[in-house]
Amino acid sequence: MKAVQARTRIQLNNILFTTDFSAPAALAAPYAGALAKRYGAKLYALHVHGPVVNPMTPPASWPALEQAAAIGENEQKKELAKTFAGIETTVLIKEGALLPRLRALIASDNIDMIVMGTRGRSGVAKILLGSVAEEVLRQATCPVLTVGPKAPEMPKLGEFTEIVFATDFTKESLAAAPYAISLAQEFQANLTLLHVIENPKVGELVRAEELETASLNRLRELVGPETELWCTPRFEVEQGPAAEKILDVAQRKHADLIVLGVRGASGVPGAATHLPIATAHKLVSHAACPVLTVRG
Repeated sequence: MKAVQARTRIQLNNILFTTDFSAPAALAAPYAGALAKRYGAKLYALHVHGPVVNPMTPPASWPALEQAAAIGENEQKKELAKTFAGIETTVLIKEGALLPRLRALIASDNIDMIVMGTRGRSGVAKILLGSVAEEVLRQATCPVLTVGPKAPEMPKLGEFTEIVFATDFTKESLAAAPYAISLAQEFQANLTLLHVIENPKVGELVRAEELETASLNRLRELVGPETELWCTPRFEVEQGPAAEKILDVAQRKHADLIVLGVRGASGVPGAATHLPIATAHKLVSHAACPVLTVRG
């Protein structure tokens, strides 16, 4: 397994903040602004709304509805411009469906990261109603920084000082390693590399110590010796439910950021709860810090 070199610096040139003007979106906005300032990135602030008129709307009322919508959009643009004052920001108010708009913007403007807030629904509500955040995690082709309901209201001086990178050593999860290491280097942060042995096979429990030793060695292989020149890497192995153990470690470390790689899931949102994308959603719902997911 090749080490991820410290010189591999992730560039964030274009950051996309998506908002529905809700409280969760407002919670995520400072993170988007702080990252844009830190990296000197251009910021796109996107709001997508449904159709102003539809076939059931009497044609006579269309002009009034369109005028009211135009006034509302103008106010929303002013609000977003004020939120990101001092940052190069393109404000976009679009009609239609969110995911197609996101995909188009990612492709046309080379978006490097999406920042969004979520209510963090779980349980029956999520299964029945789905989750916009989960759908973005499943389909976005760039990393997504999701700010859940338990994250701090403001970034700590716009910096991350404790980062937890969780991996199951699959190709998809290891795709996030360069982001975790580069962010740790950028912010001179402590970096914890974590592996959770979630479902030990028959007979493996008696070899727990051997498994943990092998996992620790694999974690150490991910970072080169030069890493210690600019951050303090730590290595941990846990056994149990992945989301639960990742949250436990993040809490112990007072993490400012959790980083993990995910693979896109298919089917009904919330139905395949054993997939990594569902683990990511559990983390977003309950973590006391933002979660950065990277699609493998």
